[in-house]
Amino acid sequence: MEFFQRAEVVRLRSHHDKYMLADDDEGVFQDRNGTYKNAKWTVEMVEGSNLIRLKSCYGKYLTASNMPFLLGATGKKVLQTLPPRLDLSLGWEPLREGVQVRLRTRYGQYLRANGGLPPWRNSITHDIPHRTSTANWILWDVDLVQLRPTPPKPIEIATPNTSMDSPPPYHHDSAQIDLKSPKLSIHEQGDVEENASPKKDGRIIFYNVGDEHGSVPITSEEKFFTFKGSSVDDLKEKLKEETGHDDIIVCCRNPFTAKLCPLHLQLPPNNTDMHVVVVTPSYNGQHFSTYFSFCTPTFAT
Repeated sequence: MEFFQRAEVVRLRSHHDKYMLADDDEGVFQDRNGTYKNAKWTVEMVEGSNLIRLKSCYGKYLTASNMPFLLGATGKKVLQTLPPRLDLSLGWEPLREGVQVRLRTRYGQYLRANGGLPPWRNSITHDIPHRTSTANWILWDVDLVQLRPTPPKPIEIATPNTSMDSPPPYHHDSAQIDLKSPKLSIHEQGDVEENASPKKDGRIIFYNVGDEHGSVPITSEEKFFTFKGSSVDDLKEKLKEETGHDDIIVCCRNPFTAKLCPLHLQLPPNNTDMHVVVVTPSYNGQHFSTYFSFCTPTFAT
């Protein structure tokens, strides 16, 4: 739950390595391309509970309905709705399982990404899996692409005859931190036409150059290139060419602490796209994550 308390905008990626997208007809579906704006979901906290609401780019909420997805099947439809009153049907309880989450409805069922043949393929329902082969279909990776702004600390009023130093300036550098779950993914590069699927030749590397504190300015636009190499050393050499820096450290972010950790192991398999942050040796290193396993590439199960 603490993961979503920091999140303002997220993407959800299923066990099938597909993103949950909002359709313009109030439905939801899965797609491998996560660059669409309708792959982003705004997180709202439900006060007085451990529930969240997920709002699509159409201003509607992810809703667990009572309507069967198919006649005679156990799964029920997941829709986007905007009821006059925000009731519990819009609430989802995040349950962490390792570095993934399950999203439970008020009915005790789970947000489920379906595979198999049509009409199940790419559909999303809420259900309880009854077979071992589908148990992982309710697990989701979360790409935290925008953090909630941290409110500035209130300025204390000095009492008479009491000296007080000026408060330090408030740095709003965490409002747009690109924070990814271990299975690294595609990041949005402007508005992309819906249903346009880019042809991939190699993997796409998205990168930003951090300052001496590892922070990326809010106004900094993430750059990208196609990478056909197979090792971390090859990637480092390519990033040297792209950034113009001769001595760099290639890092990724811990998905729970936002700290950086150097990338030393192998790259993810199957040309999985990656998001990295490039820092120079002047980086003070105090933000390096001690939870290195969260930052290493994770193989899809």
